[in-house]
Amino acid sequence: MTICALLLTNAGTGHADPYAAPGPAPVLAPSTLDARYAAERRAIEQALATARQVGDDERARALGAFLQPGRRFLYFDARGDGRAIEVIGDLTRARRVVLLVPGADTTLSYFDDRAGKPWSAPAGGARALWRQAHAVTPDPGIAVVAWLGYAAPRTFSSDVLTDERAEQGAASLRRFLRRLHRVNSHARVALLCHSYGSVVCGRAALAGSGTAGDAWRSVTDIALYGSPGTTAWSAKRLGGTARVWAGRGSADWMQDVPHVRIFGLGLGPDPVSPDFGARVFDAGGSGHSDYLAPGSPSLRNLTYIALGRPHDVTLG
Repeated sequence: MTICALLLTNAGTGHADPYAAPGPAPVLAPSTLDARYAAERRAIEQALATARQVGDDERARALGAFLQPGRRFLYFDARGDGRAIEVIGDLTRARRVVLLVPGADTTLSYFDDRAGKPWSAPAGGARALWRQAHAVTPDPGIAVVAWLGYAAPRTFSSDVLTDERAEQGAASLRRFLRRLHRVNSHARVALLCHSYGSVVCGRAALAGSGTAGDAWRSVTDIALYGSPGTTAWSAKRLGGTARVWAGRGSADWMQDVPHVRIFGLGLGPDPVSPDFGARVFDAGGSGHSDYLAPGSPSLRNLTYIALGRPHDVTLG
């Protein structure tokens, strides 16, 4: 086995990782956004050079796409499975900021597309929602953020049975909301949380009001879709002043997952169950990866939730 192959095999396992740790970047503020985007672009260029050097072809293809003109990243870390936060739209002028929080198996290599379904990946889903919002109204006044700000677990791993990864992700999400509030304190925020990402959002919501202050109070909507649970026992525990939504497509295998929580194992009640108390929206026949598929009822309703138009949402 070559040295390059060893490096790639060990990446993210606690052994040698060929990719550099993130360097210093400008603090987020309206006046520093362009400098921040430029710094993260340089980090992506450096990671692309490393990927080519070590023969990481899959990562190189993904990073090459990140460098397409017009793409802007607020954060990037190539180590392990990677983390990235991409922005579509103008954060400083947006009336609504929409955060897409993805679930298990999300990596840099699958940030744009997964198995030919771009809507099932964070950036591809963000673009699908952006296009749908502009189809609904010519001036939606939104910015969409594809937020891979945590180490997503693997579907077939013990990590998905507990909230440990979610707790780490929740802390990162709360920090990001505080920084976002400094960039645009007037914007209202919607969290669209898919699969294990709904556990991240749940943990953030349970602690949000006490640690994020005004930044958390800017969250008006939390949408949980394809969710295994949030660790909360009811939507009231999550919402505060926010509307809590839940949806599951009829073809989503998540309906067969046990919704329990015992001694820290399991993720709690089913968010679409009547006892949980969320506003259940129509997700049509969506499969687990298809909630943001163009033309789907779930994309239409998630877009209305993102826009803060609850009366236009079709209930399930």
